[in-house]
Amino acid sequence: MSALEHLPDTDNGLLRFLTCGSVDDGKSTLIGRLLFDSKTILADTMNAIEKTSAKRGLTAVDLSLLTDGLQAEREQGITIDVAYRYFTTGTRKYIIADAPGHEQYTRNMVTAASTANLAIILVDARKGMLTQTRRHSTLAKMVGIPHLVVAINKMDLVDYDQATFESIRNDYLAFAEKVGIKDVRFIPMSALNGDMVVERGDRMGWYEGPTMMQILESAPAAHTEKPEDFRFPVQYVCRPRDSANPELHDYRGFMGRVESGEIAVGDTVTTLPSGQSSRVKAIEIGGQRIDKAIHEQSVTLLFEDEIDTSRGDMIVKSAETPAALKQIDADVCWLSETALSPARTYLLRHTTREVKAKVARIEYRLDVNTLETGDAATLEMNDIARVSLKLAQPIFADPYQRNRATGAFIIIDESTNNTVGAGMIA
Repeated sequence: MSALEHLPDTDNGLLRFLTCGSVDDGKSTLIGRLLFDSKTILADTMNAIEKTSAKRGLTAVDLSLLTDGLQAEREQGITIDVAYRYFTTGTRKYIIADAPGHEQYTRNMVTAASTANLAIILVDARKGMLTQTRRHSTLAKMVGIPHLVVAINKMDLVDYDQATFESIRNDYLAFAEKVGIKDVRFIPMSALNGDMVVERGDRMGWYEGPTMMQILESAPAAHTEKPEDFRFPVQYVCRPRDSANPELHDYRGFMGRVESGEIAVGDTVTTLPSGQSSRVKAIEIGGQRIDKAIHEQSVTLLFEDEIDTSRGDMIVKSAETPAALKQIDADVCWLSETALSPARTYLLRHTTREVKAKVARIEYRLDVNTLETGDAATLEMNDIARVSLKLAQPIFADPYQRNRATGAFIIIDESTNNTVGAGMIA
């Protein structure tokens, strides 16, 4: 009987998780094994990777090909871009992000980590802790991923030795204490053979903890671990025109996504920046009226009063108003090949609001390999730094550690319209 058949018949919600680690630690193979053992691979996809595996002279199917989708990745045998895959076990839906292991693709890893609620840090049992292990763990903590799982992979290549597992575990715990990582679990496994991924296998009886799938099934979903303030950035103001339906003449709905918290009919809300307040008259989703909306639902809000609100404004509960900020300190990851210029004006996009921004100062640049900080006059691609930004108009934000949706922003180069930076408000 499959291990999946023992899972409870419940809905544990959506889990977004990230796999990361050094090159060749087996990230793509782990995801392939999860997809294969959970029977979520389409027949034509399986046939394609079987043919590719045979062309490479392999006797077994190379499951890493399920995520290494770019031609350059397949040719080099590495992951370059972030690959997203989706699957379900019947009790939970998953979105997996497979992040590159190479240091030059740090920006891709930060992008993938920004929405993850759990990160799997893979470690090759033969090599132990490497620079990228520390680097990705530090980045995972910095971008606010609340749960880390250290998967000590390729145990089949060290004869499933318990002492090897314990040694790497102790090394990581010493590092985690220094960095301030608290919620971390450890699991020995062989993604290639499937030991401790979905099935337990019979070669690591000394390990009594859960399999990787059991950890994923029981991990808390986003927005479920602590109360959150209601945040609703307005994307669009809906004013339908239908002469055949007089009831629509006074219709004025504010459309957007509930980034955090929840809202119910009758709640008192305030719109920012105007500061005007009203009560929620109705909530609509897909043309149907509902009594309450929760996080990550896209809905339309209708108010009892006519208030001045437009795209880029923020609707909040009147008792949960965030700060209006015209200067912010933030941890910024520079994504562009063109260096940051403190003399230039950039466009800062925060939720649905866009404002002009200038760099007031670069307080320090962080070396995520050594955790040391140093002075910097500019930022190059993949650099991470604490930056102070001055804004032309206020944004309505929360600290990133409190609210990842309203604590994050991107920086856009107005001349090219390219995203050049991503930031987290301190």
